[in-house]
Amino acid sequence: MRIFNRHVVQRKQLTEEVQALQWRYFKYLHLLASDTEVAVSCLPRQHWEALGAPEVPHEQPWPLTVVVQLGKQLAEVLVQTVKMPSHLAQRQGTRKLIPVLYHVYSFRSFRQIGILKPHPAFMQLLETAAERTMTFEAAEVPMLCPPLPWTSPHSGAFLLSPTKLMRSVEGTTQHQRLLESCPPTELHGALDALTQLGNCAWRVNGRVLDLVLTLFNAKGCPQLGVPAPASEAPRPPQCRLPTSASPERKAELRRELARCLKVAREMHSLRTDALYRLSLAQHLRHRIFWLPHNMDFRGRTYPCPPHFNHLGSDLARALLEFAQGRPLGPHGLDWLKIHLVNLTGLKKRESLQARLAFADEVMKDILDSADQPMMGRKWWMEADEPWQALACCMEIAQAVRAPNPAAYVSHFPVHQDGSCNGLQHYAALGRDSVGAASVNLVPSDVPQDVYSSVAAQVEVFRKQDAERGVQVAQVLEGFISRKVVKQTVMTVVYGVTRYGGRLQIEKRLRELSSFPQEFVWQASHYLVRQVFNSLQEMFSGTRAIQRWLAESARLIARTGLAVEWVTPLGIPIIQPYHHDSKVSINGGIQSLTFSNNGDTSQKPNTLKQKNGFPPNFIHSLDSSHMMLTALHCYRKGLTFVSVHDCFWTHAADVPIMNQVCREQFIRLHSQPILHDLSRFLVERFCSGPKSTNVRVTRLLDMLLSVPKTGTFNLEQVKHSTYFFS
Repeated sequence: MRIFNRHVVQRKQLTEEVQALQWRYFKYLHLLASDTEVAVSCLPRQHWEALGAPEVPHEQPWPLTVVVQLGKQLAEVLVQTVKMPSHLAQRQGTRKLIPVLYHVYSFRSFRQIGILKPHPAFMQLLETAAERTMTFEAAEVPMLCPPLPWTSPHSGAFLLSPTKLMRSVEGTTQHQRLLESCPPTELHGALDALTQLGNCAWRVNGRVLDLVLTLFNAKGCPQLGVPAPASEAPRPPQCRLPTSASPERKAELRRELARCLKVAREMHSLRTDALYRLSLAQHLRHRIFWLPHNMDFRGRTYPCPPHFNHLGSDLARALLEFAQGRPLGPHGLDWLKIHLVNLTGLKKRESLQARLAFADEVMKDILDSADQPMMGRKWWMEADEPWQALACCMEIAQAVRAPNPAAYVSHFPVHQDGSCNGLQHYAALGRDSVGAASVNLVPSDVPQDVYSSVAAQVEVFRKQDAERGVQVAQVLEGFISRKVVKQTVMTVVYGVTRYGGRLQIEKRLRELSSFPQEFVWQASHYLVRQVFNSLQEMFSGTRAIQRWLAESARLIARTGLAVEWVTPLGIPIIQPYHHDSKVSINGGIQSLTFSNNGDTSQKPNTLKQKNGFPPNFIHSLDSSHMMLTALHCYRKGLTFVSVHDCFWTHAADVPIMNQVCREQFIRLHSQPILHDLSRFLVERFCSGPKSTNVRVTRLLDMLLSVPKTGTFNLEQVKHSTYFFS
């Protein structure tokens, strides 16, 4: 793929496309920079199109078999040609050359696979040389200039490197075909939203970076998300077992050895990931940079550079702040304080006023954390998101010490998070009053916590069973908490099965040291059943819609086609789940076989199509809501970025973003979404010559039986403080 990308860039250089692009790009930057002074504000895409240069025909991607064949040949060339001296200490003339890479075979389970391994002498050389420079592909790091606006499915983001509008597994062409067959104007909403997210300028938070680097260069601090070096990995047992050792003792030692190796591998992976992120942060420390965005097949947006962006962990997010500042204004400092309390996770069920009062109570701890993060009382370390909490403490300290806090220019992103956002969309789709109240679509004085509500309902069922003498219900007394059920409730919306839910609950129960471990399997079975029963009771409308979507998808897949739909914002979507097709490439140092499940010539995978449709459909709605919010925030002059259902802006602008976010949710769900979906699916899958087929008739009956909706009034969302908070 890298060779293909280099080829595309080189072709642009040879055909003088680069010079034409340069002229047009500088004109575009000038228009973008003076946008606030223009009488009629234009979208960046409209600026670009107004410059009038014709769209250059894009390079068709090479077929997957060609890419794999070429990659295989290049790897073989490396094995054959790259050599090094066998003994580095010997004089030049007498050195014998040995290959750097070796081709060996290994067994994974019962399958023999080929591996390219570096020679141990080469690994030693690398370690001794301690090379201080890392090289990245240009498209893997943030941009030092604004991205190109998205104008079509294959034009936008990086200036030269080709970028897909819709990311997908290599070799999958169905998404690109759908996008290209779509009328260009229908994609404008999605294109403009992606452009707007990419146009947010960022900078590195240097004070946080310094602290992280100090820990990273010492021995790390896994509790704070700073991975430890390999020297801290557990050592495998060194003792040699006597020949008389029992089989049980040998098996125990083998298990211990396997555990040590697994931990060491995980530590190496985490350490390398952090090394990439921190190296890029250090490199960009005094620069302003941009993160171009694209989307997945459901319309969810992601930054293209993978190693350093705002979608990462707590640590990754704490290293970033907006390059453009905004004065806090009259209420900005309050929003910073509320945001800090949200990051600690200490007052989740309290009102905003109570959170604000708590921040004022602990102001001494906040200032102490900002002034002496490593030597003081370390209050910030107890937060749910410690690094972001520390960065927020530092911002609050600077603001309260400013001569006029309202005039203090803040670069800090404040988040507003959806309250179990998947369930919010289901409750709005089904106009489900009970469900809507438990996920904060209805105004209330304090936030409703759906996870606690489910835990309480499960406890009611448990008590009834315990009184009837059910042993596992008696054993579970005192152990049913919000934490035990939270992950399962959250993922039920996104299609988790009972099997997956049981594993989640089993993991939580194993974390409870006082829970009798011999009952874990039985208890997790019992609890997952009760969680599903509770959700059925509390979210009857949601479960009905989920079943309708899943059953429709199953029947569509049975007709031999993959499920398709169009989001309310006009993005065409197709589920890429097909049965694997095996492709073999013979010759060279070994034959290769790879699976391709994006091959549309294969039959759809009915189970994956069925299980995937409900969560994917909801993801396409949450992405539509986010994109509408992004576009309307742009219209109001706000800086806006998102991490799916978590929206970020400046502290001063949180009230405006909150208003826009609620208005757009109501606007989205005021459309007859389920009826529009039903109409589209009937037209797509039940018309034409096959419409008399028995399977198609059953599908038609299912598609026309759209679940009935309740009486919930969407307008209430406007006045719900805790809808996003």
